[in-house]
Amino acid sequence: MKLSISLRFAAGCVAALATSAAFAQAVIVAPVAPPPPRVEVMPAPRAGYVWDQGHWHWRQGRYVWIPGHWQGVRAGYHWVPGHWAARGPNWRWVPGHWA
Repeated sequence: MKLSISLRFAAGCVAALATSAAFAQAVIVAPVAPPPPRVEVMPAPRAGYVWDQGHWHWRQGRYVWIPGHWQGVRAGYHWVPGHWAARGPNWRWVPGHWA
């Protein structure tokens, strides 16, 4: 009985750690403000998807444009697009997420 409880506890801990690692994201900080967004033509709506607008991404010391793409809808949630937020003299990327 004790072994069974210990084994279940250990399996639960491993599952929790594996799940948290899957959701871990790197914090992206840039020393300068991003350029203005590019003008993208949003495609016609698609059933079951929301459009995630393009954005600037900080990579290897410079901004690169990431084009917009479709995100599959999650029932009961709405998509909050990613954005850059000023943090002191730097800029921090806040990833898009479902809320």
